[in-house]
Amino acid sequence: MYPDNYRYSKEHEWIVVDGEIATIGITDYAQQELGDIVYVDLPRPGDSVAAGKSMGSVESVKAVSDVYSPVTGEVVESNAALTDSPEKVNQDPHGEAWMVKVKLFAPDEVNSLMTVADYKEYLAGKE
Repeated sequence: MYPDNYRYSKEHEWIVVDGEIATIGITDYAQQELGDIVYVDLPRPGDSVAAGKSMGSVESVKAVSDVYSPVTGEVVESNAALTDSPEKVNQDPHGEAWMVKVKLFAPDEVNSLMTVADYKEYLAGKE
């Protein structure tokens, strides 16, 4: 369920890096906790994001939750498909429902995030 090549944050975001570009989304655990997603607010290309800071929000039938950037960088692309179809976050959180692509300012930040084994252990502690 959780891709091995992704890294994970304690706020339940995932990140996968390809060169200097990182793709970010929320985890399956996060979408399950939120319930049916009805709206996604994402930063625009050119916006800066900072590790640990809010970069947007996800609204579900239960609540509105911030989405935190796990890294620092500049948004190069936002997933426009989520504007019209926010339910994709519930359907494919680790794939089609990626949220933003970011040009990394500090690539080493990724190393401080959890591996899939670390994240599964972290989730086990929440049960």
